[in-house]
Amino acid sequence: MTYVQRAADRFRGGDPAAGIETWHAFSFSGFYDPDNVRFGPLAACNEERLAGGAGFAEHPHRDVEIVTWVIEGELTHEDSTGQVVTVRPGDLQRLSAGSGVRHTERNAGSVPLRFVQMWLTPSEFGGEPSYEVVRGIADGTPYALRRAEAVLHVRRLGPGRLAPLPDAPWLYVHVARGAVRLAGEVLRDGDAARVLDAVGLEVEAIGSAAEVLAWEMHAEPRFG
Repeated sequence: MTYVQRAADRFRGGDPAAGIETWHAFSFSGFYDPDNVRFGPLAACNEERLAGGAGFAEHPHRDVEIVTWVIEGELTHEDSTGQVVTVRPGDLQRLSAGSGVRHTERNAGSVPLRFVQMWLTPSEFGGEPSYEVVRGIADGTPYALRRAEAVLHVRRLGPGRLAPLPDAPWLYVHVARGAVRLAGEVLRDGDAARVLDAVGLEVEAIGSAAEVLAWEMHAEPRFG
């Protein structure tokens, strides 16, 4: 079973007057749709665009795994564990909030910043917060998110090239750039597909190079 969500159908959020534009794939903040709360452990997939100097003021998180993928520009991250890091295209950032952490994110430069931020609910709550950046993650290298029983796969494809996707009970595919064909559907920048019980799927780049983020997820979160 495959459900395609087009970029234009995402909920528009952010604060354009402050240089922040956001497109939400799931219920988030002031937008609530009871039929669109999560997919497996994935509870948010936000496409963010920050103008130069714009950013999010310090705010708290707990019991959430936050994975960020920069598409264009540079993201400056600071948090209450003492991390001050610049994240660039090709880097993967993970913040495990655990029992509680505060952070800020901003575009400290003048070049527009575009990134995708994905929130996953962990299988177990609590624990110490932790942070990691993987620099220049290689194509096809899986990144396991241990606390959420999920794995992120990055697929970079040249024009006309095919790449396999993982088999999984829950598979979420987000097109970061370019266009691809998946299960007979054409997906473009910002489009996403949610696939239940995915087996033997491939993506094919159409027309130009493409970059795809694919979440392989094996368990829904356990509450209580």
